[in-house]
Amino acid sequence: MENSARQYVELYEQCRETIMSHSCEAMNAVREEAFESFRSSGLPGRKDEEYRYTDIREMMAPDLGLNLNRLEIPVDPYRAFRCDVPNLSTQLYFVVNDTLFGKALPKKELPEGVVVDSFCNRQDIVARYYNSLTTADAITSLNTMLAEDGLLIYVPENTVVEKTIQVVNILRSDVDMMVNRRVLIVAEKGSKVKVLFCDHAADDRQFLTTQVTEILAGEGADIEVYGLEETHQRNALVANTYIRQESRSRVHHSLITLHNGKTRQMTRLTLAGEGAECWLDGAVVADKEQHVDNNTLIDHAVPDCDSHELYKYVLDGNAVGAFAGRVLVRKDAQKTMSEERNQNLLSTKTARMYTQPMLEIYADDVKCSHGSTVGQLSESALFYMRQRGIPLEEARLLLQAAFIYEVIDEIPLEPLRDRLHYLIDKRFRGELSKCEGCKLCR
Repeated sequence: MENSARQYVELYEQCRETIMSHSCEAMNAVREEAFESFRSSGLPGRKDEEYRYTDIREMMAPDLGLNLNRLEIPVDPYRAFRCDVPNLSTQLYFVVNDTLFGKALPKKELPEGVVVDSFCNRQDIVARYYNSLTTADAITSLNTMLAEDGLLIYVPENTVVEKTIQVVNILRSDVDMMVNRRVLIVAEKGSKVKVLFCDHAADDRQFLTTQVTEILAGEGADIEVYGLEETHQRNALVANTYIRQESRSRVHHSLITLHNGKTRQMTRLTLAGEGAECWLDGAVVADKEQHVDNNTLIDHAVPDCDSHELYKYVLDGNAVGAFAGRVLVRKDAQKTMSEERNQNLLSTKTARMYTQPMLEIYADDVKCSHGSTVGQLSESALFYMRQRGIPLEEARLLLQAAFIYEVIDEIPLEPLRDRLHYLIDKRFRGELSKCEGCKLCR
């Protein structure tokens, strides 16, 4: 076993009792199995096809602190992370590192039966769904082994949550820190909910975050989940998301990276009920030495489902981007409709993009397409704009922004869409060079 993995095995063996004493029964029930799986597999290397574009062992190598004893970390989230998105009324929650911040909960009540709480407070629900969607993966096993609590969002049958649930994830520490987050979102039959996650770093420390999110959309449920990353260059994020859709459900899942250090995100979505439809979107703006890797799988397991996937990158400086998107259409999944696109702009000769769209089809009555492009800004478009009095740098910014807006315009939530237009414009102008609090909310 390589050293980067061995340190986590030894950590767990030494701190097993401490970890379990701060966790709920549902998490502890699968912890040993996850430990044995991780000890057997270790961390993936670059020869592993799914991890070929990101050196996970290097990302996980630093020996960082963990708050295993659940010591309270002083933070005033409202000072730096106030929420005031124009025309977007949200139910605002804060997660400090990996813990729901109980001192800053919304005053307005959610609809009856809707739960936004920690795992430990709602073990009755967590026990029914926790770790039920995950597949064999070293990062998922590591997270399941070390995570001590999590965030539960639960919507009962036929319940509509009108207000967006906004979760601001704050990385806060006086020392370099490893954080293991867990999220479980369950929308029962006929329910509807919108969730916005905003990732921020309050301190200029080295942070390493593993995150596993499970999303279950019941029959006829409608879920929108948006993730916005605005951290800093010392932050490393390895996130795995598992989504399962039952019949006639709709899921819109968008990941937007505006500033980061190294990010590797895996999304596994299963269309398990007929008539389900999904949208997977991603927008990445990266420069300097930033690294963003998105790896996706859409599994059409049953007939008559639709999937739409669009990821776009704009890379500057020495940034590295990667996209590997696989669409699997199983033998009995007739009447499938699937569209997958990955389009990328390189603004410098030193930026690099790796792209690998894939279709794997075993049914014959389907309509599927996929494609990718990697290129630079159109010289003719730049010339046209300069002829009309637009300075070269301004023309470049306008074209880059217009390119990435196609992803943002897919977001159904209009106030969020408008705010992201504004943020992306500032990002291209170099005005969001580091995380200085919640830019979405300022």
